[in-house]
Amino acid sequence: MTISSSMNAGVSGLMVNASKLATIADNIANSKTYGYKRVDADFTAMTLGSRAGSYVAGGARVSSFREITTQGSLTTTANPMDIAIGGRGFLPVTPRAALANTAAELPLRLTTTGSFRPDSNGIMTSQSGLVLLGWPADPNGDFPAFPRDSSAGLEPVDITHNQFAANPTTEIGLGINLPASATAAGGSGDPFELTVEYFDNLGTTKSMTAVFTPTVPVAGQSNTWTMEIVDSATGPAPIAEFTVVFDDTTGGGGSLLSVVPVFGGVYDPATGTINPTFDRGVIDIDIGTLGSNNRMTQLSSSFAPISLTKNGAATGNVIGMEIDENGLVSANYDTGFSKVIYRVPLADVANPNALEALPSQTYSVTRESGDFFLWDAGSGPTGATIGYAREESTTDIAGELTALIQTQRAYSSNAKIIQTVDEMLQETTNIKR
Repeated sequence: MTISSSMNAGVSGLMVNASKLATIADNIANSKTYGYKRVDADFTAMTLGSRAGSYVAGGARVSSFREITTQGSLTTTANPMDIAIGGRGFLPVTPRAALANTAAELPLRLTTTGSFRPDSNGIMTSQSGLVLLGWPADPNGDFPAFPRDSSAGLEPVDITHNQFAANPTTEIGLGINLPASATAAGGSGDPFELTVEYFDNLGTTKSMTAVFTPTVPVAGQSNTWTMEIVDSATGPAPIAEFTVVFDDTTGGGGSLLSVVPVFGGVYDPATGTINPTFDRGVIDIDIGTLGSNNRMTQLSSSFAPISLTKNGAATGNVIGMEIDENGLVSANYDTGFSKVIYRVPLADVANPNALEALPSQTYSVTRESGDFFLWDAGSGPTGATIGYAREESTTDIAGELTALIQTQRAYSSNAKIIQTVDEMLQETTNIKR
């Protein structure tokens, strides 16, 4: 009978508003939880139709959903490995407990923000026990091709294997003036030497000596030098030799005119570099482009180093880590250099709101969400990774309190329906008396 359906409708109203109240309670409780995505409840009517001219109440049903695509405000922090995402995408993480099972593939979890610090084993871990995953770089800082539709290539970001690192020298710049008078007739022909330190592949210090011997003509001036490169790691014999000629014309006097290799390397006129092979490998030495005077010159009668530059550093101990907008994680060393050690990709799915919510603001892929794809941060549909930042909760306290009042009123109204039906049934009972 319709009076009974009214009772059932009132009961269903109490149940759906109780569910709505539960979502509001969760949202308010997590208003300060980083990365929390608010939950909402959606009501739908249950229509049973009419029977013999009377209406039958069906009540209401409720379904909850999490607004995962809504992004919270970003707040700055003091930790360089506090990571937020400026746009779409998820950080790949895994529970710390899963690392104990080395035989199984790490379970992939997705999150939109995290605060990571090295644990006692050097693995970047959040306080909630989430381990940051990434692709490891090779010794040159490059990344091989990893699968993009699988987590097979991902591994925990670990600074232990990068605690100490050498930064070998690959480039040297020689800014030096050679005395023009040394190539004139009557000169002594004595060589001039310049020694520059460099760092080998083990982080130890070696030295390179550039020996400049003038060509002394019988008459006039040759403006020609023999340049030899000597590596202290291989002995006194030169590893490369070049014939260098300087210009003496008006407007171009003192600049490089030609560089001719004799042995041990080639000269690149486009970059102004020679590339002799040292004991540690090839080192590019910038001596200047033809017609320029930005590196080696021949002027006056002074032998003077003007600008000597080099890259590389001695073996360093890691003192910190940072992530850039492209997801590249760099280790910073106390000797003043940094080295790219991992790339943290961003995962994306077709329907993020259909992801399954798990503890610690993490999510897993479902059939409804679609499979994930790993993008380089800042490419495709994904946003940039932002260090020194966290994503705040998407809860709006004012909105939740308003919804709380509305839900309370709706709950009371449904309770009133049950009270009224009870009174009507009591009246029906009293008729029989």
